[in-house]
Amino acid sequence: MRKKFIYWLFECSQRIYIKYKNKKPWDISSEELLTYSEESFGYHLGKLLIENNFELLPKVERHDCYHLITGYGTTVEDEIALQYVCFGNGKRSPYLIGVLLAGTLILPEYYKYYIKSHKLGKNCNQFYHFNYKNLLNFSFQEIREAIFNKQQILQIQ
Repeated sequence: MRKKFIYWLFECSQRIYIKYKNKKPWDISSEELLTYSEESFGYHLGKLLIENNFELLPKVERHDCYHLITGYGTTVEDEIALQYVCFGNGKRSPYLIGVLLAGTLILPEYYKYYIKSHKLGKNCNQFYHFNYKNLLNFSFQEIREAIFNKQQILQIQ
């Protein structure tokens, strides 16, 4: 029941956040991403989206890139943990802070997972600020290796 409540909060707040976000949408479909070379970031992003029956959310496409880079899933606890990774990595936004507060208060039993995720974000190279649209042709593996050390990559795979 608590997870359903958080999911509902995500859905409601996401619509509002996207409406007022001042970014230009990528206007790229999951199918289009699959036309990139198989080792590219774009292809891997398209594959992730297709496997989860998703399309990129306009203006917040970067969020799905974070899922791909970190290997975090889309369960409620994974979404919260992903925000902890981003917070540890230096990202600050009102939406992120809201997710951390609400998620931690409503699902405190995952606090060890959240702390581990925060440490991962803190101990890797910064990635939260990349313009991922410009990286779609680049090698997924090389991007990941530029962000995480070998031990961290083994941990997130």
